[in-house]
Amino acid sequence: MNISVELTLSPLQDTYEEHIINFIKKIRASGLTVLENPLSTQIYGDYDKVMHLMQVEIKEAFELMDKGLLYMKIVKSDRSEYEPHF
Repeated sequence: MNISVELTLSPLQDTYEEHIINFIKKIRASGLTVLENPLSTQIYGDYDKVMHLMQVEIKEAFELMDKGLLYMKIVKSDRSEYEPHF
């Protein structure tokens, strides 16, 4: 089963940029389809692969920051080819 995940990582501290950059670099290195925009990062792929990656990388990101939050949306389908019809 394929899924699409949208993430927004928000470290709640002054040194937030380094945490976001490191998190995105690790997601990019996963071999999954990754798209980015200024507000979020999208990951597309097999459910088990994406969720395993999320489990490992979110835990590590949270361990490296004092405080933070992560918004996550999950859609049951691969939406990586989505294009607006208007």
